[in-house]
Amino acid sequence: MKEIRLHGRGGQGVVTAAEIIGQAAFADGMFALAFPSFGSERMGAPVQSFVKISDKPIRARNQIHEPDYLIVQDSTLISMIDVTSGLKSGGLVIVDSERKPEELGLKIDGRVLTIPATKIAMEIIGRPVQNTTLLGYFAAVTGLISFDGVKKAIEERFPGLIGQKNVQAAQKAFELAGEVVNV
Repeated sequence: MKEIRLHGRGGQGVVTAAEIIGQAAFADGMFALAFPSFGSERMGAPVQSFVKISDKPIRARNQIHEPDYLIVQDSTLISMIDVTSGLKSGGLVIVDSERKPEELGLKIDGRVLTIPATKIAMEIIGRPVQNTTLLGYFAAVTGLISFDGVKKAIEERFPGLIGQKNVQAAQKAFELAGEVVNV
């Protein structure tokens, strides 16, 4: 089983991102479980979501304390909370940032990658909601879910023009990841 923890703020689509990862995994023929964890349920408050993906049915419904992968949708959280807490040795952290990974100051036994997901979302979607952009990148650098699965999940979640723009943002991030060696 692979476990993913997503960090962001209320209103950034952290819960939706987890659900889309789960739907993409399901579209790829795997089992998935996605669920949120809320503190104070308000816009801008820190939010976490979790995804478990396996080739076997998933019975455990507990929160993820030792993830294989972390997706950080808001880099300002890095200075506020320990977003890398419990990350497995050799794990991967993906951060929405225009900064270089080494500039974030994350000390982990694993790999940190950054992508300017908000910038891409603004250019293509016209809004600073970067969740689908990060998912295209995640699919490319991990190979855990396919881009076709991500595309299908986005189109099911957001029909019409909004879905098309989100797929375009995810596609651009997927292509940018071509410069990064698969993890």
